[in-house]
Parts: sequence; structure tokens; C-alpha cells
Amino acid sequence: MTFIQEKIYRAWRKRNALYYGVLVPLSWLFALVTLLRRLAYKKGLLKSHALPVPVIIVGNIHMGGSGKTPVVIWLVQHLKQLGYHPAVISRGYGGSTKLPTAVNANSNPTIVGDEPVLIANRCDCPLWVGANRVQVGAELLKAHPECNVIISDDGLQHYCLKRDMEIAVIDAENYLKNANLLPAGSLRESINRLQTVDVVIKNGYLSTETNHPASVENAYLMQLIGAEFYNLADPSLKATAADFKRKSVKALAGIGRPERFFEHLRQLGLNFASASFDDHHAFTAFDLAKMECDVLLMTEKDAVKCKEFAKPHYWVLPIEAKIDGDLMQLVLQKLNHHKR
Repeated sequence: MTFIQEKIYRAWRKRNALYYGVLVPLSWLFALVTLLRRLAYKKGLLKSHALPVPVIIVGNIHMGGSGKTPVVIWLVQHLKQLGYHPAVISRGYGGSTKLPTAVNANSNPTIVGDEPVLIANRCDCPLWVGANRVQVGAELLKAHPECNVIISDDGLQHYCLKRDMEIAVIDAENYLKNANLLPAGSLRESINRLQTVDVVIKNGYLSTETNHPASVENAYLMQLIGAEFYNLADPSLKATAADFKRKSVKALAGIGRPERFFEHLRQLGLNFASASFDDHHAFTAFDLAKMECDVLLMTEKDAVKCKEFAKPHYWVLPIEAKIDGDLMQLVLQKLNHHKR
């Protein structure tokens, strides 16, 4: 975390002079800019571009992790089961490339981003990254003309790309905490933006539904599940939490909400020491060498950056999205509507 980020986060917590004197006025300016930008696209002053196949956006209104990547994987898997040929595009956050670039399971996360490499490891489908999603989608379709639906990992605010369906994923337990626009809070857009998307997926438990900003007609509850680990040095080796009993266990996480991963491990019955890193942290062998233990647990997102220096005691927990309701039926309605 940078010095400036630390100052901003401290201001959020303490509500000090920096918060009211600088961050809040800047958030008003940010609100005006985002409003004018949306209106410009709506009125045609800024041009949106359509791809020749339907586009599903999976994004959020918050900075940081909310569970988008498991939803993208869930969509790809379900669409393939129904006979579609999906593809994924992404900004490739955390990677250095800006030009359209194809991603595979062995791509370098420092170039294309950690989440795209994770998706490539889990989904057997074309996946490209780049700064301009319209250009990325066009180049992907040139290389893979068989693809008939594109899923955009993030990009809810990327209005230059026309979309057939918008899915917003929220951290149901925490998304209303400090629900102010940047930089006075973590919101990219107003909380009311949730009323305009096609679907809100609530990651986790939401205690109060009455008159809640996330209480939209098409809202779905998602849980992240997973109980079987694989060995990072030898993925053919599998284990459960019971296999790690009577061993010294440590867990690391460089994701948007590390505590969510650690709580998942506790629910599996594990006792461990934890270490949190910044989201998209570029792990080195030295980072992990300092964590002496019999078993070192990590997320899949972190694992793609530790694969090159994996040791036999590194274990990874894959997770799956479990989404209640008939979301795929709504997705298919949107895809069928595009064909008309």
C-alpha cells in the first residue's frame, strides 16, 4: 500500500480534516464528472461501439474485490454446457500490457494480470486482455470467429462498449460501509446505479432487505464454496482440511478481501496463522520463504503468481460460485433477444 493510499484509508476511518476538507469536495467533483460522462454516452456525444455478438458485463460499482471472477467462470461453464462458444475479455488489471493480448494458462500475470490467468486456468475458452475492450473484443473475434457471446470481466463503467446485459456483483455484507464516491469512499458510481443493471448478485449474506439499495427485482444470492485443495507444485495431488491437522499451517491472501478467504478456511475447521497482502500483490519467492510452516495455503488468484517458485507444501483452494435462482434463464432471454 502506498503512502497516499494509507493517508486516504486513515481519513476514511477517522473522518478527519483531510476527509472533509479535501476528499469530500473531490468526491463531489468526481460525481459531476461521472454524471456528465454517462449523459454524454446516453445522448450520443461520446460514441459507444457494438460487437457483432452479444456482450455480458460482469462488474461492480466498488473498488476492490466483490466476487466477479467466480461469476465469470460460472457463466462460461454454464454457457458451454448449453452449447454456446463463450469468450472472455478483461482489462488485465495488474498487468503491464495495454494492447490486445491473448491469454492462456501459462501467461505471465505481470503482463496480462492475475485474474485473467486464473480464468484461463479454469475455463477452456478464448480470453484476451487490453485497455480498450472494444478493440480487444474485435481482435478476439478475428482470431476466434466461432465465439458467439463475450463476457467482460469488469467494465461496468466502460461505456464505449455496448452491452446486452449488465451484472453487478456486490459484497453484500460490506458494500454499504463508507458508501461514498471516490476518493471519499470506494464507490466508482452512485449506489443508485444498482437500480439500472439487469442483475445484482449479492456475494454473502444480506441481513436487511427492506428498502435496501440492492433490493432490485433481479437480485440473486451467491455463495463461494470449495473444500478440496490441490498442490501447487503437483496439481494432481489433492487434500482436504482433515489432511492438515496436527501440522503448522499458514495462509496468505493478496485479494480484495483477505478476511473472506481466511473465514472460509476457518469454516473448514482449520487453525492457522494468516498474512494479508495488498490486492494484486506481486508475490516473490522471498515473500513466501519468510513464512515457515508445514502447509502454506493460498487462493487461486495468488497461486498463479507463485507457480514458478512453488514448493511441495504450497496448497491452493479453488472456489466455485453457487448462485441461487434461475439466473441462466434470464441470461438466455437476453441472448435470444440479441438474435432478433
